[in-house]
Amino acid sequence: MKKLFFSFIGVLFFMSAISQELPFRLEELTAPDFIKAVEKSSKTCIIPIGVMEKHGAQLPLGTDVYLSREYALRAADQEYAVVFPMYYFSQINEARHQPGTIAYSPELIWKILQETLDELNRNGFEKIILVNGHGGNNAFLNFFGMAQLSEQRNYSLYWFRPEGNAGLKKKAEELTQPDKYDSHAGNSETSMMAAAQPDLTLKERAGQQSGVDLERMKHLDYIYSGIWWYASFPNHYGGDGSKANAEAGELLIGNTVNQLVEMIKTVKADTIVPELQNQFFKEAENPLKTKQ
Repeated sequence: MKKLFFSFIGVLFFMSAISQELPFRLEELTAPDFIKAVEKSSKTCIIPIGVMEKHGAQLPLGTDVYLSREYALRAADQEYAVVFPMYYFSQINEARHQPGTIAYSPELIWKILQETLDELNRNGFEKIILVNGHGGNNAFLNFFGMAQLSEQRNYSLYWFRPEGNAGLKKKAEELTQPDKYDSHAGNSETSMMAAAQPDLTLKERAGQQSGVDLERMKHLDYIYSGIWWYASFPNHYGGDGSKANAEAGELLIGNTVNQLVEMIKTVKADTIVPELQNQFFKEAENPLKTKQ
Protein backbone atom coordinates (compact mmCIF):
# COMPACT_ATOMS: atom_id res chain seq x y z
CA MET A 1 0.00 0.00 0.00
CA LYS A 2 2.83 2.39 0.90
CA LYS A 3 4.51 1.71 -2.45
CA LEU A 4 1.23 2.39 -4.28
CA PHE A 5 0.81 5.67 -2.37
CA PHE A 6 4.25 6.93 -3.39
CA SER A 7 3.63 5.81 -6.97
CA PHE A 8 0.40 7.83 -6.94
CA ILE A 9 2.25 10.87 -5.57
CA GLY A 10 4.85 10.48 -8.30
CA VAL A 11 2.16 10.43 -10.97
CA LEU A 12 0.57 13.57 -9.49
CA PHE A 13 3.94 15.32 -9.44
CA PHE A 14 4.59 14.35 -13.07
CA MET A 15 1.14 15.55 -14.15
CA SER A 16 1.64 18.79 -12.24
CA ALA A 17 4.99 19.36 -13.95
CA ILE A 18 3.35 18.85 -17.36
CA SER A 19 0.50 21.24 -16.53
CA GLN A 20 3.01 23.89 -15.48
CA GLU A 21 5.06 23.62 -18.68
CA LEU A 22 5.53 27.05 -20.17
CA PRO A 23 3.38 27.51 -23.30
CA PHE A 24 5.07 28.75 -26.47
CA ARG A 25 1.89 30.13 -28.05
CA LEU A 26 1.91 33.83 -27.18
CA GLU A 27 -1.87 33.98 -26.76
CA GLU A 28 -1.78 31.23 -24.13
CA LEU A 29 0.77 32.93 -21.86
CA THR A 30 -0.26 34.80 -18.73
CA ALA A 31 1.46 38.14 -18.18
CA PRO A 32 3.84 36.76 -15.50
CA ASP A 33 4.61 33.72 -17.67
CA PHE A 34 5.24 36.00 -20.66
CA ILE A 35 8.27 37.38 -18.82
CA LYS A 36 9.59 33.83 -18.33
CA ALA A 37 8.87 32.99 -21.96
CA VAL A 38 10.91 35.92 -23.26
CA GLU A 39 13.92 34.68 -21.30
CA LYS A 40 13.40 30.99 -22.06
CA SER A 41 13.20 31.81 -25.78
CA SER A 42 16.48 33.76 -25.66
CA LYS A 43 14.30 36.77 -26.56
CA THR A 44 13.22 35.10 -29.80
CA CYS A 45 9.74 35.30 -31.31
CA ILE A 46 8.31 33.72 -34.47
CA ILE A 47 5.61 35.38 -36.56
CA PRO A 48 3.91 32.86 -38.87
CA ILE A 49 2.50 34.87 -41.78
CA GLY A 50 -0.30 33.89 -44.15
CA VAL A 51 -3.26 35.50 -45.87
CA MET A 52 -6.96 35.06 -46.64
CA GLU A 53 -7.25 33.95 -50.27
CA LYS A 54 -8.70 31.27 -52.49
CA HIS A 55 -6.80 27.98 -52.65
CA GLY A 56 -8.47 26.14 -55.49
CA ALA A 57 -11.88 24.65 -54.75
CA GLN A 58 -10.58 22.21 -52.14
CA LEU A 59 -8.65 24.19 -49.51
CA PRO A 60 -9.74 26.87 -47.01
CA LEU A 61 -9.04 30.57 -47.44
CA GLY A 62 -6.66 30.47 -44.48
CA THR A 63 -4.42 27.70 -45.87
CA ASP A 64 -1.24 29.80 -45.77
CA VAL A 65 -1.91 30.84 -42.18
CA TYR A 66 -2.58 27.27 -41.11
CA LEU A 67 0.61 25.94 -42.72
CA SER A 68 2.99 28.70 -41.58
CA ARG A 69 1.69 28.32 -38.04
CA GLU A 70 1.94 24.53 -38.25
CA TYR A 71 5.64 24.84 -39.11
CA ALA A 72 6.20 27.33 -36.30
CA LEU A 73 4.34 25.37 -33.63
CA ARG A 74 6.02 22.07 -34.45
CA ALA A 75 9.44 23.73 -34.48
CA ALA A 76 8.86 25.66 -31.23
CA ASP A 77 7.83 22.42 -29.57
CA GLN A 78 11.35 21.13 -30.29
CA GLU A 79 13.33 24.36 -29.84
CA TYR A 80 11.55 26.84 -27.58
CA ALA A 81 10.53 30.15 -29.09
CA VAL A 82 7.39 32.21 -28.60
CA VAL A 83 4.95 31.90 -31.51
CA PHE A 84 2.79 34.89 -32.42
CA PRO A 85 -0.94 34.26 -33.14
CA MET A 86 -2.25 33.78 -36.67
CA TYR A 87 -1.15 36.73 -38.80
CA TYR A 88 -2.93 37.35 -42.11
CA PHE A 89 -2.21 41.00 -42.99
CA SER A 90 -0.47 40.29 -46.27
CA GLN A 91 -0.02 41.33 -49.90
CA ILE A 92 -2.77 39.71 -51.95
CA ASN A 93 -3.89 42.22 -54.57
CA GLU A 94 -3.46 39.59 -57.30
CA ALA A 95 -6.48 37.66 -55.94
CA ARG A 96 -8.92 40.53 -55.43
CA HIS A 97 -11.15 39.07 -58.16
CA GLN A 98 -11.75 35.89 -56.14
CA PRO A 99 -14.35 35.50 -53.34
CA GLY A 100 -13.05 35.62 -49.78
CA THR A 101 -9.86 37.54 -50.52
CA ILE A 102 -9.04 40.07 -47.82
CA ALA A 103 -6.70 42.54 -49.53
CA TYR A 104 -5.54 45.26 -47.19
CA SER A 105 -3.89 48.36 -48.62
CA PRO A 106 -0.11 48.30 -49.17
CA GLU A 107 0.25 51.08 -46.59
CA LEU A 108 -1.65 49.13 -43.94
CA ILE A 109 0.17 45.81 -44.35
CA TRP A 110 3.49 47.66 -44.07
CA LYS A 111 2.43 49.65 -41.03
CA ILE A 112 0.88 46.77 -39.12
CA LEU A 113 3.93 44.54 -39.63
CA GLN A 114 6.30 47.31 -38.55
CA GLU A 115 4.22 48.12 -35.48
CA THR A 116 3.98 44.44 -34.59
CA LEU A 117 7.78 44.19 -34.67
CA ASP A 118 8.12 47.37 -32.63
CA GLU A 119 5.66 46.11 -30.02
CA LEU A 120 7.35 42.74 -29.72
CA ASN A 121 10.65 44.53 -29.24
CA ARG A 122 9.11 46.85 -26.63
CA ASN A 123 8.04 43.70 -24.80
CA GLY A 124 11.56 42.31 -24.69
CA PHE A 125 12.14 40.36 -27.90
CA GLU A 126 15.40 41.14 -29.66
CA LYS A 127 15.25 38.51 -32.41
CA ILE A 128 12.17 38.04 -34.59
CA ILE A 129 11.73 35.29 -37.19
CA LEU A 130 9.22 35.60 -40.03
CA VAL A 131 7.82 32.28 -41.24
CA ASN A 132 5.97 33.10 -44.43
CA GLY A 133 3.46 30.71 -45.95
CA HIS A 134 2.27 32.97 -48.77
CA GLY A 135 4.13 33.31 -52.09
CA GLY A 136 2.51 36.68 -52.77
CA ASN A 137 4.51 38.12 -49.88
CA ASN A 138 7.95 37.36 -51.32
CA ALA A 139 8.65 40.70 -53.01
CA PHE A 140 6.99 42.59 -50.15
CA LEU A 141 9.08 40.91 -47.46
CA ASN A 142 12.32 41.39 -49.41
CA PHE A 143 11.67 45.12 -49.63
CA PHE A 144 10.42 45.29 -46.04
CA GLY A 145 13.56 43.55 -44.82
CA MET A 146 15.84 45.98 -46.64
CA ALA A 147 13.80 48.92 -45.33
CA GLN A 148 14.64 47.89 -41.77
CA LEU A 149 17.95 49.65 -42.39
CA SER A 150 16.17 52.98 -42.85
CA GLU A 151 16.40 53.77 -39.14
CA GLN A 152 17.83 52.43 -35.88
CA ARG A 153 16.28 49.16 -34.75
CA ASN A 154 16.76 47.49 -31.38
CA TYR A 155 15.96 44.05 -32.74
CA SER A 156 17.17 41.83 -35.56
CA LEU A 157 14.73 40.52 -38.16
CA TYR A 158 15.26 37.12 -39.79
CA TRP A 159 13.20 35.60 -42.60
CA PHE A 160 12.99 31.80 -42.73
CA ARG A 161 13.58 30.58 -46.29
CA PRO A 162 13.59 26.77 -46.40
CA GLU A 163 15.35 24.91 -49.17
CA GLY A 164 13.66 22.35 -51.38
CA ASN A 165 14.67 18.72 -51.33
CA ALA A 166 14.47 16.98 -54.72
CA GLY A 167 14.67 13.50 -53.20
CA LEU A 168 11.89 14.23 -50.74
CA LYS A 169 9.72 15.78 -53.45
CA LYS A 170 10.17 12.61 -55.52
CA LYS A 171 9.07 10.46 -52.55
CA ALA A 172 6.01 12.67 -52.08
CA GLU A 173 5.17 12.33 -55.77
CA GLU A 174 5.49 8.55 -55.55
CA LEU A 175 2.85 8.65 -52.82
CA THR A 176 0.65 10.99 -54.86
CA GLN A 177 1.41 12.07 -58.43
CA PRO A 178 3.81 14.27 -60.42
CA ASP A 179 2.37 17.76 -60.77
CA LYS A 180 3.76 19.91 -63.58
CA TYR A 181 2.31 23.14 -62.17
CA ASP A 182 2.62 22.27 -58.48
CA SER A 183 2.46 25.66 -56.82
CA HIS A 184 -0.69 27.18 -55.38
CA ALA A 185 -3.10 24.60 -53.85
CA GLY A 186 -1.41 21.97 -56.00
CA ASN A 187 -0.26 18.50 -55.05
CA SER A 188 2.26 19.56 -52.37
CA GLU A 189 0.16 22.19 -50.62
CA THR A 190 -2.97 20.04 -50.66
CA SER A 191 -0.97 17.13 -49.22
CA MET A 192 0.41 19.30 -46.42
CA MET A 193 -3.08 20.55 -45.57
CA ALA A 194 -4.31 16.94 -45.58
CA ALA A 195 -1.73 16.33 -42.85
CA ALA A 196 -2.13 19.59 -40.92
CA GLN A 197 -5.87 20.26 -41.29
CA PRO A 198 -7.56 17.10 -42.60
CA ASP A 199 -11.06 18.25 -41.68
CA LEU A 200 -10.67 21.38 -43.82
CA THR A 201 -9.18 19.63 -46.87
CA LEU A 202 -11.83 18.71 -49.43
CA LYS A 203 -9.66 16.75 -51.83
CA GLU A 204 -12.66 15.48 -53.79
CA ARG A 205 -13.19 19.03 -55.07
CA ALA A 206 -9.66 19.43 -56.42
CA GLY A 207 -10.66 18.55 -59.96
CA GLN A 208 -13.54 21.00 -60.17
CA GLN A 209 -11.36 23.79 -61.57
CA SER A 210 -8.24 23.94 -63.72
CA GLY A 211 -4.82 24.64 -62.25
CA VAL A 212 -3.04 24.68 -65.62
CA ASP A 213 -0.78 27.61 -66.50
CA LEU A 214 -2.52 29.58 -69.29
CA GLU A 215 0.78 31.32 -70.23
CA ARG A 216 -1.07 34.43 -71.45
CA MET A 217 2.09 36.56 -71.19
CA LYS A 218 4.43 33.98 -72.71
CA HIS A 219 5.10 36.07 -75.82
CA LEU A 220 6.19 39.15 -73.80
CA ASP A 221 9.96 38.72 -73.50
CA TYR A 222 12.07 40.79 -71.06
CA ILE A 223 8.97 42.05 -69.25
CA TYR A 224 7.65 41.97 -65.71
CA SER A 225 4.11 43.06 -64.93
CA GLY A 226 2.11 42.79 -61.74
CA ILE A 227 -0.62 40.98 -63.64
CA TRP A 228 1.67 38.00 -64.27
CA TRP A 229 0.00 35.64 -61.79
CA TYR A 230 -3.50 36.39 -63.11
CA ALA A 231 -2.17 35.86 -66.62
CA SER A 232 -1.06 32.36 -65.68
CA PHE A 233 -3.55 31.17 -63.06
CA PRO A 234 -6.80 33.19 -63.12
CA ASN A 235 -8.55 30.48 -61.06
CA HIS A 236 -6.01 31.17 -58.31
CA TYR A 237 -5.11 27.50 -58.46
CA GLY A 238 -1.77 26.23 -59.74
CA GLY A 239 -1.40 22.49 -60.10
CA ASP A 240 -3.51 19.43 -59.33
CA GLY A 241 -4.36 18.44 -55.76
CA SER A 242 -6.68 15.55 -56.64
CA LYS A 243 -4.23 12.77 -55.64
CA ALA A 244 -2.79 14.50 -52.58
CA ASN A 245 -2.57 12.67 -49.26
CA ALA A 246 -1.50 13.19 -45.66
CA GLU A 247 1.45 10.78 -45.81
CA ALA A 248 3.12 12.86 -48.50
CA GLY A 249 2.17 16.00 -46.60
CA GLU A 250 3.89 14.78 -43.44
CA LEU A 251 7.11 14.23 -45.38
CA LEU A 252 7.01 17.77 -46.75
CA ILE A 253 6.04 19.40 -43.45
CA GLY A 254 8.68 17.44 -41.56
CA ASN A 255 11.42 18.62 -43.89
CA THR A 256 10.41 22.27 -43.43
CA VAL A 257 10.10 21.92 -39.66
CA ASN A 258 13.55 20.32 -39.38
CA GLN A 259 15.06 23.29 -41.18
CA LEU A 260 13.15 25.75 -39.02
CA VAL A 261 14.33 24.06 -35.83
CA GLU A 262 17.92 24.46 -37.00
CA MET A 263 17.26 28.07 -37.93
CA ILE A 264 15.83 28.87 -34.49
CA LYS A 265 18.95 27.43 -32.85
CA THR A 266 21.15 29.47 -35.21
CA VAL A 267 19.22 32.68 -34.62
CA LYS A 268 19.35 32.28 -30.85
CA ALA A 269 23.13 31.88 -30.97
CA ASP A 270 23.70 34.57 -33.60
CA THR A 271 25.77 37.62 -32.63
CA ILE A 272 26.83 38.64 -36.14
CA VAL A 273 23.60 40.26 -37.38
CA PRO A 274 23.07 42.38 -34.22
CA GLU A 275 26.72 43.47 -34.23
CA LEU A 276 26.66 44.37 -37.92
CA GLN A 277 23.42 46.31 -37.47
CA ASN A 278 24.86 48.32 -34.60
CA GLN A 279 27.99 49.09 -36.62
CA PHE A 280 25.92 50.04 -39.67
CA PHE A 281 23.58 52.38 -37.78
CA LYS A 282 26.53 54.05 -36.06
CA GLU A 283 28.29 54.65 -39.37
CA ALA A 284 25.06 55.81 -41.01
CA GLU A 285 24.78 58.67 -38.49
CA ASN A 286 27.87 60.29 -40.01
CA PRO A 287 28.89 58.66 -43.31
CA LEU A 288 31.75 61.13 -43.80
CA LYS A 289 33.50 59.44 -40.88
CA THR A 290 33.06 55.94 -42.27
CA LYS A 291 36.45 54.40 -42.97
CA GLN A 292 37.15 54.27 -46.71
